[in-house]
Amino acid sequence: MDAVKQNSLAWDKKVESRAVYTKAVSREVIDKSKAGEWEITVTTGKPVPRSWFPQSLAGLKVLCLASGGGQQGPVLAAAGANVTVVDISKKQLEQDEFVAKRDGLQLSTLQCSMTDLSAFSDEEFDMIIHPVANLFVENLSQVWTEASRVLKDKGTLISGFTNPLLFIFDDEEDMKGNLVVKNKVPGSSMDNLTDHEKEEYIQSGNTIEFFHTLEDQIQGQVDAGFVIAGLYEDDFGGRRPLDDYIKCFVATKAIKIKL
Repeated sequence: MDAVKQNSLAWDKKVESRAVYTKAVSREVIDKSKAGEWEITVTTGKPVPRSWFPQSLAGLKVLCLASGGGQQGPVLAAAGANVTVVDISKKQLEQDEFVAKRDGLQLSTLQCSMTDLSAFSDEEFDMIIHPVANLFVENLSQVWTEASRVLKDKGTLISGFTNPLLFIFDDEEDMKGNLVVKNKVPGSSMDNLTDHEKEEYIQSGNTIEFFHTLEDQIQGQVDAGFVIAGLYEDDFGGRRPLDDYIKCFVATKAIKIKL
């Protein structure tokens, strides 16, 4: 099954239905960003600490990785960065292009998988912004390896990802307020489906998600040449039952150390 193709089409569909992570930022947000009052998220709601960024973004080459939707990229461009947005979804990238045209921003977009950044040279970027997205790829090590390759020595990778604890529960039951353990980690959203259910799942335009371990998320960055320099947790903002027990999202700041 071609998860890349399926997830590309599924995210295009999410844009058409105006899902929350496909809604472009407002002109007001961009105006404030141009004036130096900016923030971005890489998880659900908690802003990335400004201390994780240099004092000025002017001229900084930033790759927004799997980050389409007209959110992080336009804000950072408005704050002065030289931004390139990469995403698997054409319609997600169109959101960034829309904001750039509306508000007179300079940014570039490229449709490709986060596991294949061959369009970019070694050590091309000063910073990578990678919001919660790597659950849509099976081989997580490729994401970290490619990020390390295109990032300059001492460059910064800011990533958001899902605490694997979230994945063990039945998603439909969770939405009803019931915490029912169902899935194994590592695994995928296809593991417990019959062939018929898989076909229906795909035909309905759902994303294929892969459940990665914390070891793959954190030690995976270390193995790719990063040193973890910061970490915080986030949750659904009280919208899901697990918020009463644990925060289900993690953000890390990692520095590439060229040995």
